[in-house]
This record gives sequence, C-alpha cells and structure tokens, in this order.
Amino acid sequence: MKEIVIAGGCFWGVEAYFSKLKGISGSEVGYSQGEKTGTDYKEVCSGLYGFVEVCKLKYDEQVVSIEGIIKHMFRFIDPTSLNRQGADMGIQYRTGLYFQEQDEVEEAKGILSKLQENYSKPIVVESALISNYVKAENYHQEYLEKNPNGYCHVDLKLLKAFERK
Repeated sequence: MKEIVIAGGCFWGVEAYFSKLKGISGSEVGYSQGEKTGTDYKEVCSGLYGFVEVCKLKYDEQVVSIEGIIKHMFRFIDPTSLNRQGADMGIQYRTGLYFQEQDEVEEAKGILSKLQENYSKPIVVESALISNYVKAENYHQEYLEKNPNGYCHVDLKLLKAFERK
C-alpha cells in the first residue's frame, strides 16, 4: 500500500469521495504543511500558521495510480483557484499533493505540468513533501457519513458507478 495526502478544499467531501473509490483502502482527515507541530481546527481556521485541510489516503497502486488520484481530484476542484474551493475561502482551503518521498513529489509535478495544457490560467496545486501532519479531531472523521446533509463543494455524483467499491 502507498500513501498520499491531498488537499482539495473542505476535507469532508474529499474524504467522502475517495473513500468510495476502488483502490483506496483507508482515509483520514487532518491538517498539514503548517509552520509548527500540533494544531486544532480553530487554529487552522485562523490561517495563522499556514495549515491546510488534508485527507490522507492509503491506496493500492495496482488499482489506482498517483495520476488517477490527481485526475479524480481535478473533477471536483478548480485547480486554478488559490485558497478557495466552492464557498470556502482561506489558506486552509488551498489545493495540494503531499508525499513521503521526493520522487513522488516530482512525479506529481510532471502530471500537473501535463494537465496545465488543459487550462488557460496557471494551476496552483502544490506538490511537496508532507510536513507537520496532525490528525483532525474525531468529529471531522467520516463527517459526511455521520452528517449526510453537511455542506461541501465536492459533488459525490462525479464518481462513476464502475469506479466505486
């Protein structure tokens, strides 16, 4: 199993979408890329330390690749929007791809560069090594499963039937 941490705006919908995708064996929401160790939701929302809402995914690369995960992410984000997805605004809603290994960072950068051909505005999705990851509070985990009427910009209907577990 491989691991990727993605930021696609509000982490509730990102987790709900990917948890239904074939090849994903686990997910958890959290915060990363901040300027310190340790944080909480209130502090992340302040934007003070630069944290971003993320979803950590465990995936089987024989079923879904990094490129496949990125293309799924591009279904529900605007990759040219800086610090905003849907109605959510702030540095914590920026988009990104975060990895344990530098070669994965470079692979993602290559994929993003290739996808840039499809956009007139610059893609602003980060690709970097993961830093200062903190698991989010329990009430955020599987939030949309527990609160099916909760708001999120991610349209779960974008996941096609044959792609679902």
